[in-house]
Amino acid sequence: MAAEVKTVIKPLGDRVVVKRIEEEPKTKGGIVLPDTAKEKPQKGKVIAVGTGRILENGQRVPLEVKEGDIVVFAKYGGTEIEIDGEEYVILSERDLLAVLS
Repeated sequence: MAAEVKTVIKPLGDRVVVKRIEEEPKTKGGIVLPDTAKEKPQKGKVIAVGTGRILENGQRVPLEVKEGDIVVFAKYGGTEIEIDGEEYVILSERDLLAVLS
C-alpha cells in the first residue's frame, strides 16, 4: 500500500496562496442563507508565500505577510485552483487588502 503524497504549493515572486475561511451561513438577524445566496468569502489564511518582489535595480523586497496570517483580499482578485481536493486562491500581494489580528 503506497503512502499518500501531498502536493506542496510554492508561489513565485510576490504571490501568496490563501485558503478561504468560510463565514457563518446566517445573517446577523439569524436568517440562514442557502448556498446559492452566499458569496465567496474574501477572508482567508495564508498557506504559502513567494520569495518577494524584485525591484528594477535587482533588489528583492520581502512580502509583508507570512504563513498563518489571516488576510482580507480583493473580491475578484487571484486565481482559484484545486489541489488534493482542497480549494485555494493564488493572489498577488497587491490584491491583499489587510491582515487581521
